[in-house]
Parts: sequence; C-alpha cells; structure tokens
Amino acid sequence: MQQQIKYRLVGFAVILVSSAILFPLLFSGAGYEERHLVSQIPEAPQRPEVFKIEPQSKALPDTTEPGAANTAVGLPQVPEHVAKALTDAKQQPELDLRDDQPVLDQQGVPVSWTLQLASFKDESNARSLRRQLINEGYKVFTRKQGELVKVYVGPEMQRSRLEGLKAQLQKDMGLDGIIVRFTTQ
Repeated sequence: MQQQIKYRLVGFAVILVSSAILFPLLFSGAGYEERHLVSQIPEAPQRPEVFKIEPQSKALPDTTEPGAANTAVGLPQVPEHVAKALTDAKQQPELDLRDDQPVLDQQGVPVSWTLQLASFKDESNARSLRRQLINEGYKVFTRKQGELVKVYVGPEMQRSRLEGLKAQLQKDMGLDGIIVRFTTQ
C-alpha cells in the first residue's frame, strides 16, 4: 500500500511539472489577432460661423425732467342717444360691493359664481343661445351633463354682479336663470 501512495505522488508531481511547462507554451497569446473594425461614426460637422450683432436702436430720450404741458383739448358734444343711455345706466340700482368680497373655500380656491340660463336636450339650441349671448358681449360657456346641454354666463367672483346681470338678462332677453357655484368640471 505504501508503494501505491508513492506511485500516486510521483504521478501527481509529473503531471504538475509537465503542466507548468506546457501551459505557457500553449497559452502564450501568440495566436491572438486583434480585430480592427471600421468606424461607423461620421466626422463632426463644421462649427457655424458666429456673428456678433450690434444693436441698432436709438437711445431713449432723457425723462428725468418733466415734459412741457400740452394745451387743453375740448371734448366734443355727446350725441343725444349716448346721453340718454348714460342717464338710463345711472338709474340702475347701485350695488354695495363692500359686503360681497371674494373669499377662499376650504381648499384655498377662490369661490366664484355663474349664472345658469337654460338647459337644452338639443345641442344646436344651446349653441344658438350661446352665439346670441356672445354677440351681446357676455362671457358664455356650455357644459354637457348627461343628456342636457346647459348654458352658463360668468363666472364672477362677486355674487352681487351676477344678480345685477340676472336682472339685466331678464329685462333685455326674457331669460330667467339661477345663480350656482362655479366648478371646473
């Protein structure tokens, strides 16, 4: 048994020495050739020529001294129909805006109001009314809710303005609306 261990140790030593001699010969790297690939990257473009532009504006006049006063200009006479419209406008009730200041709701969003004038099943009727009100100079929008298309005027931050607008639309066009809270949905 002693003899077999000796043979094994000698065999292991022969394999170890032969591998130490042959390993560098086989794996020296002499057979390795570096691959040279052709570059697919295009050359960098030419840089554009930079132009320096000088401002051509004139210097502003000196305003440290006040200018000369202009002569008074007379106002033309007001036509009768304009004077009548102004007196009619003065007869409308005055609204006290001090009590109706804009406020914020619980989320910090301004509370605003809108005047709902009409609800239509037919969208063309709503568009016709909207077009008519826009031609009269009102801020108008429509919203589709279910099967109905609703026509609104506004929004306004002060409810008192919409109350005056409601009275004016009732008088001018015979439209009686309701004032509702404005939402973006």
